[in-house]
Amino acid sequence: MTDDTRVSTASRFISAAPEEIFELIADPTRQPEWDGNDNLAEAAPGQRVTGVGDVFAMTLTNGQVRENHVVEFEEGRLIAWRPAEPSSAPVGHLWRWALAPEEGGTRVVHTYDWTDLHDPNRLPTARATTAERLRASLDRLAERAERG
Repeated sequence: MTDDTRVSTASRFISAAPEEIFELIADPTRQPEWDGNDNLAEAAPGQRVTGVGDVFAMTLTNGQVRENHVVEFEEGRLIAWRPAEPSSAPVGHLWRWALAPEEGGTRVVHTYDWTDLHDPNRLPTARATTAERLRASLDRLAERAERG
């Protein structure tokens, strides 16, 4: 398997300002509203991401908790994190959201990169995270953001 097959990307224009969309992504309590994988259950309030090095905890629908380590951040434009088991190092995959203003709204690019994921137990789920599944999150995010 090449690294090319270990990166899924989807893109969509959303008729909302980058700042409005970014707030839905950077506040973990809002993420279950638009998660296209139906994998996120809840996050405690007060974890709004403000920079690289932040860690936010998310409870999954199966009851497990993930600590997400923020590795890229530019307010209103870019956020990426690497999930990990509580009190553990990230296992090698990354979720990234890049936002670019365009006339009338924002171009949002959502990427799932599992280039560095080597845990055989996690590979089936990683392989199933296709561009179509990323697009489902983008579509739900657009629905929330465009409602205002």
